[in-house]
Amino acid sequence: MTYRLTDFLPTTKKEIELRGWEEVDIILFSADAYVDHPSFGAAVIGRTLEAAGYRVAIIPQPDWHGDYRDFKKLGRPRLFFGIAPGCMDSMVNKYTANRRLRSEDAYSPDGRHDLRPEYPTIVYSKILRELYPDVPIILGGIEASLRRLTHYDYWQDKLRPCILCESQADLIIYGMGEKPIVELARRIAEGSAIEDIHDIPQTVYLTKDIKPADDDIVLHSHEECLHNKRSQAENFRHIEEQSNMMHAHRLIQPLAIHPSPMTAHNYVVVNPPYPPMTTQELDVSFDLPYTRLPHPKYKGKRIPAYEMIKFSVNIHRGCFGGCAFCTISAHQGKFISCRSKESILKEVKQVAQMEDFKGYLSDLGGPSANMYGMHGRNLNICEKCKRPSCIHPQVCPNLNTDHTKLLEVYHAVDALPEIKKSFIGSGVRYDLLLYRGKDEVANKAAMDYTRELITRHVSGRLKVAPEHTSDKVLMLMRKPPFQQFYDFKRIFDRICREEGLRQQIIPYFISSHPGCTEAEMAELAVKTKHLDFQLEQVQDFTPTPMTVSTETWYTGFHPYTLEPVHSAKTPKEKLAQRQYFFWYKPEERRGIEQSLRRIGRADLIQELCPYTPKPYGNNRASTHREESPKEKRGRNRRHK
Repeated sequence: MTYRLTDFLPTTKKEIELRGWEEVDIILFSADAYVDHPSFGAAVIGRTLEAAGYRVAIIPQPDWHGDYRDFKKLGRPRLFFGIAPGCMDSMVNKYTANRRLRSEDAYSPDGRHDLRPEYPTIVYSKILRELYPDVPIILGGIEASLRRLTHYDYWQDKLRPCILCESQADLIIYGMGEKPIVELARRIAEGSAIEDIHDIPQTVYLTKDIKPADDDIVLHSHEECLHNKRSQAENFRHIEEQSNMMHAHRLIQPLAIHPSPMTAHNYVVVNPPYPPMTTQELDVSFDLPYTRLPHPKYKGKRIPAYEMIKFSVNIHRGCFGGCAFCTISAHQGKFISCRSKESILKEVKQVAQMEDFKGYLSDLGGPSANMYGMHGRNLNICEKCKRPSCIHPQVCPNLNTDHTKLLEVYHAVDALPEIKKSFIGSGVRYDLLLYRGKDEVANKAAMDYTRELITRHVSGRLKVAPEHTSDKVLMLMRKPPFQQFYDFKRIFDRICREEGLRQQIIPYFISSHPGCTEAEMAELAVKTKHLDFQLEQVQDFTPTPMTVSTETWYTGFHPYTLEPVHSAKTPKEKLAQRQYFFWYKPEERRGIEQSLRRIGRADLIQELCPYTPKPYGNNRASTHREESPKEKRGRNRRHK
C-alpha cells in the first residue's frame, strides 16, 4: 500500500502547507524517530488529538544544540506544546546497568546515539520555556510518568523531586494518555488558563497551597525523604497501591518540611487515574488511521525498534503480574483492557498488505502474552482491592484465568488466508498456565492453550521469565517459585516429544536484584546447568524510577514490610554476581572459583568448573582431578 506525505502527521512547515493549514493547534516534540504506529506513544497521542479535531504537528528528535532552530521552525502553537520523551526511559535506552553506553539507540534511525539528549523531557521543556514563556508545556510518556513524585535516579545516584520542578513545565499526563490529553485540549481551547486546570484525572501539577480532603493521602515531603530513606520507602507503598486501584485517592506531596509563602510551589498533586479503557475505547485508539510506517524522511534508514515490531499486533493493555522490578503497572495499571476480535483482525489485515510481509506475524501479544480477556469475576471485590499483583504470592481466587477468549483470537487470526503463522513473541506467564482453580472450563482452556502455544505459535524458541532460582529472591521479585519453571519445562518437553518438535525454552534471569547474594547466584548457575542451559537472555538489575525493587535497592527497606534488605551496589559486587551466568566460559572460571571459596561454597567448584586436563599439560601436580565415571553417575543420581 502506498502512502502520501499528507497521510503522516506534519513534521515541517512544508508539510503543514501541503495540508492547507495556516496554524497548528498542538506541537509534539518527540525524542524518538517518528514512526506512525500504535506502538509509538507520540503517534498515538498525535492521532488521538487529530481525531478529536485538532491540528497536530510533530517534531521528532529536535537538535537541542546551537540556535534551537528545530524548536522554532513551526512557530507558536495555538494551544500547547507536548513533550513525548520516548517509548523507553531515556536513560535505560542510553546506558546499561553498568552505566556504559549501549551499542545503539533502538528508537533512532540507524541506531544513532547523538539524536537524543539525556532526560529529553527536561531538556526540551527548558528550551521551549525560554523561547515561548507564555505557551503551556505538557509532559507525557514513560519518562515523566515514572518521575511524577520524589524518585531515585540511578544514573545521578540521588533522590530527585517531581520532574515538573526541574523541567519548568506546567502539567504531567501520566500513564496511557488518550483520555486526559483530549480533555485538556478541550479545556484550553475553551479558554481555560493552564494554571487553573487542576481537576482532570491522571494529571500532576504543582501548587503553592492546597487544603487536603478527608480521603487524600499526604506523603512525606521531598525534603524529609532526602534525610530519611525509610520515609521514601513508606511513600512508595502508597504510590504503588494508588496506581493499581480502581478508585484511587489523590496523592499530595509537600516539597519541603515547612512550606514557604515566598515560593511559587510548595506541593505536588497527583490526581487519581481515569478508569481502565473499555474495549470500545481501546478499539477507537487502535483503529485510528496509522500508516504503521516510519515517516518518509527515514527512507533507507533502519530504526531497530520498528524492525522488531513492524509485523506484530498488540491485543491488550495492562498487566496484573506486579513484578517488583517492572514499570508497567505504574504506567498502564494492573487492569486488563482488551481490544475486540474485530479490531485485532482489522489490524492484522492491514499488516498483511505491507509490501514485505511474508505471511508471518512476529507477535500477537501484549505486556504479558496470555492475560487477554482476564479480569475479576466479582468486580465489586476488584473495586476495593489494593493488591499490586493478582497472581502473587498466589493467584487470586476471584481472578478469571480462562484462556478461551485468547484462543478464539488466535484461531480467528490463523484462519485468515493471508496468515501462514502467528508467533507469540511476548513473554508468557507460565504460572497462569499451571494454575488450577475450581473452574474446570478455565482449567481445560489453560491446558488447551499450553498445547496450542507450543505446537503452533513458537518459532523454535519460547521466551519465559523465571528471573531467578532462589525462592527467597523470587518472593522479593514477586515471581512464582522456581519449582513452577521445572513443572512447565517438563510439560514443554513432553509436548515437543509427542509432536516431534525441536524447540527450546529461552529463560530470562536477573542478577544483583535486592536480596540476592553471590551464594544464590552460584545456586542459580548450578540449577540452570543441570537443566542444560547456557544462558543468553540475562541482565544485571537496573534501578529504574517507581518500582518496588528500585525503592528497596535505594532505601535498604522493603516498602511493604519496612524490613531491611541488602543489595549488591558496587561494580565489584555486581560483577561477582553476574559472572555466574557465564560459568561455561573458560575466562570466567578463575573468578568463579575465587568467589566460591570466599563465600564458603568450594563444594560447587567441581559442579560448575570440572577440571579438564590440557592435551599437552605440564608436569606440575594439579589440585583438581576429573571425576571417575562411577563418581559422575553417583552425582547425577543425587541431583535427580
